[in-house]
Amino acid sequence: MAKSDLTKSNLRGRKVKILATLGPASRSPEMIARLLRAGADAFRVNMSHGDQATHAETIANIRAAEKDFGRAIGVLCDLQGPKLRVGTFKDGRAVIRHGSHFTFDRNPEPGDENRVCLPHPEIFSVLEKGQRLLVDDGKLRLRVIRTSPDEILCSAEVGGVIMDRKGVNVPDAVVPIPALTEKDRRDLAFAVEHGADWIALSFVQRPEDVAEARRLMGGYGALLAKIEKPAALDRLEEIIELSDGIMVARGDLGVELNPEEVPPLQKRIVEVTRRSGKPVVVATQMLESMIESPTPTRAEVSDVANAVYDGADAVMLSAETAAGAWPEEAVTIMDRIAKQVENDPGYAARVHFTDVRPDATTADALAQACAQIAETVTVAGIVVFTGSGSTARRVARERPNVPILVLTPSPKIARKLALLWGVHAVHTKDIGSFEEMIAKGKRMALRHGFATAGSRLIALAGVPFGTPGSTNLLHVVTLTGKELEE
Repeated sequence: MAKSDLTKSNLRGRKVKILATLGPASRSPEMIARLLRAGADAFRVNMSHGDQATHAETIANIRAAEKDFGRAIGVLCDLQGPKLRVGTFKDGRAVIRHGSHFTFDRNPEPGDENRVCLPHPEIFSVLEKGQRLLVDDGKLRLRVIRTSPDEILCSAEVGGVIMDRKGVNVPDAVVPIPALTEKDRRDLAFAVEHGADWIALSFVQRPEDVAEARRLMGGYGALLAKIEKPAALDRLEEIIELSDGIMVARGDLGVELNPEEVPPLQKRIVEVTRRSGKPVVVATQMLESMIESPTPTRAEVSDVANAVYDGADAVMLSAETAAGAWPEEAVTIMDRIAKQVENDPGYAARVHFTDVRPDATTADALAQACAQIAETVTVAGIVVFTGSGSTARRVARERPNVPILVLTPSPKIARKLALLWGVHAVHTKDIGSFEEMIAKGKRMALRHGFATAGSRLIALAGVPFGTPGSTNLLHVVTLTGKELEE
């Protein structure tokens, strides 16, 4: 496929973004290109699996595809976070009977059906009677009877087979361990060095976790806080304030909460994040059956559709594209679901169910005005000139009914905006005058297929140009079709 053909395919025909995880099934240059053609907008590199050399090669393949496709592609490096695990057993496994007593202790000797080592002293210091310990993604559920500095005696509400080094979840307490392990610190430094546009922080329990990661990032990249711990929900707005975006990590939330609690919490997280104007990603098990099957279940289709109706900025594929047998098909189907939802006549009303109020600033007032103008008169799109991406976020927060073409002199900002609802970001030279802005906006809209001769566009920018936070200019223009000849 020629580069010009690739550029023509850049406009997705939808506003929600698709974030696809790369792994053994998809990190080759050929598969990355196929996923982009299928509809992927950004790629996730999961630092929990593989080594840094492999991740470096994956990121290089993404950047090569970016040049071929002529579009900004976001790269998200997802940090593993701390993993709480039990110790080992004499036979590699044991059976905990329903209703029996079982003890977690600090004795490093192999365990049996009565006890096992829990090599995390922090847990012993915070657990109280009546709280829960979940083992192996919640397959085993134990309730605390009593605790001491060296032992936690539990009753097995749901027993079963427990094996060496299975994971432990502590849903009812804030565990006093940092969100960043030594491995995470190395991986974060790697992500910064290799130009990751987004870094996802796991195991977030409190705003201080986000602040520490941001300090280590040193101003490079954008920080996505993963909401996967119930403790984070108690301080959600503080965490959002310190982050650049939020991920609803439903997998771990679903382990630590009752299943029926997750859907309303997902809606709450999406709503609160949308009001902040920051991107929110809905993740985990969206098309899980497509790891092995070429088609999703009806329930999975409805799940993806609901996230789109809620106005999420992006929906994410995990193992479906990283290790599944049908990575390209998973992206294709997610793309088709999103387009079908956004073409629903009732979509606009549903996506605006969240009441997003502008802040008392000129920039926010103009962003709201763009959406209102697009509702009142026929326009092909909104052209936003931005150096920091903040104006683009303000316009996207309004969820206008037309696409948003963002022109920025920063390739880093263009890539970062790959997760933002409704935005097609283009890296281009900076502008120096009002006349140049209008001419370039028209030219780029025609070149990227946003408009044709006779179309009207809304242009939004700040004067003086190149000054951050100066958004103060809104202009409606009509294209003649001759702009590309200029």
